[in-house]
Amino acid sequence: MFSPARFGRSRASVHIALPLLVVSTALLLLAGCAVGPNYHRPSALGTNTVPPAYSATIPTNASIWKPALPAANQPRGPWWEVFGDPELNRLEVVATANNQQLAAAWANLQQARAQVGIARSGYWPQLTANPEAVRQRISANQSQGAASSSRGFTFNTFTVPLDASWEIDLWGRVRRTVENSRATLAATADDLESSKLSIQAEVATDYITLVSLDAQVRVLENTCVAYRRSLELTQNRRKGGIATDLDVSQAETVLTGTEAQIPAVKLQRATTLHALATLCGQDPIIFNVNVPTNMALVAPGIPLGIPSELLQHRPDISAAERSVAAANANIGVALAAFFPAITINGLAGFESINTSSLFNWESRVWSIGPSLSLPLFTGGRNRAQLQAARAAWEATVANYRQTVLSAFEDVEDQLASQRLLEDQYDKETAALKSARRSVDISLTKYKGGVITYLDVVVAQTAALSHEQTVVQLEGQRLAAVVSLIRALGAGWTAPPDSQITTTQPGSKSS
Repeated sequence: MFSPARFGRSRASVHIALPLLVVSTALLLLAGCAVGPNYHRPSALGTNTVPPAYSATIPTNASIWKPALPAANQPRGPWWEVFGDPELNRLEVVATANNQQLAAAWANLQQARAQVGIARSGYWPQLTANPEAVRQRISANQSQGAASSSRGFTFNTFTVPLDASWEIDLWGRVRRTVENSRATLAATADDLESSKLSIQAEVATDYITLVSLDAQVRVLENTCVAYRRSLELTQNRRKGGIATDLDVSQAETVLTGTEAQIPAVKLQRATTLHALATLCGQDPIIFNVNVPTNMALVAPGIPLGIPSELLQHRPDISAAERSVAAANANIGVALAAFFPAITINGLAGFESINTSSLFNWESRVWSIGPSLSLPLFTGGRNRAQLQAARAAWEATVANYRQTVLSAFEDVEDQLASQRLLEDQYDKETAALKSARRSVDISLTKYKGGVITYLDVVVAQTAALSHEQTVVQLEGQRLAAVVSLIRALGAGWTAPPDSQITTTQPGSKSS
């Protein structure tokens, strides 16, 4: 509702407002500092220093790799291409484009970017238009002594004002808010890259698991073929009176027991395929993967670098560090609440009691002047907000250091997996060779009547167990490579000649 006291300005009031405006402008020019601590990156490990090298090392051809610039929020690049598999390349592209977790992370990034714009709007004056048409009645008691009426009167008021306000960022509240929103935006971008790297690594791991499970099925099926031949041999020997019913029963038992393992492996393959479909944003009902039976995966040598580089490559570490910066800026925002806020308010427009003269020059109204808001008593709210901001900063520092420790732990775990799985694979391969020789020897002795079929069954069971273990280890070794790439944050590429081809999972070792 229009009030003459709101719009009217005398010459004296103008003379008062102008010096205040000059003072406010001077304060604006002097507002070059922001309260609160300036950000300094905390030490990654507290009082401890980052170690110069990883404790566990594995042989690599890292010297021929091309390192990327250390920027954790930059795209990781098609790191999965180092495995040299077209189907894996296709799945990674599909997952990156269709995964719903990545879609949500991308939306979060857009939201954080918009929040920066919201925070930056505090730098500029806020201008609003509030057109108003009011019909009002002045009471008889209020209008007594007026020449027009002693019983009150009714009139219209039409107002077309423009209100402007501009908070002088004297204590840096707006600047700290922008600083917070920009750090949050950077952390969100890092979160997106972290989610993308995790999803891509999970796709690669599931695909390798599919390859390994298919290899296990082939091992079981090939073993069943050999067991059927053994069963036929035993049945023929039984007909000839050489073997016993016990021998036939034992041959049938080992065959059916092996056949019973195939559905279990296929069930595991089905659930893995469905999980891979979900990662790729596809319907599990119609989703399928073309895994070539003659495929040989490629295991790259991984450049370890030095631990300090991990702080620059891992997007989750960078996101945690940016969260510390955002929390540090919030301390300045909370501290600025203790100081007075100076706002320049202005109004200009037209006002009249009828529409025909509303936009006449005589209908103009205006006002301008600064206002001061000083927090005298808030019931301890500002002090509590400052304590909360400082506690939040301490929490983000602890989370940052915990993320760094977890990252180092992750790398060390994967390096140990690489080394120990390699050792286990070599020994298991040697054991498999011995088990196959034992099967051949036991079959020869059984045909010669030297041993019973139980000895053959024992040798065959041991050989199958070692063969399955070798196949599983081949898959685990490749999955460990993926895990190491993820743990190191990727961010580097290798030339084609740096790849090392391994045997296909499930293939016979010489």
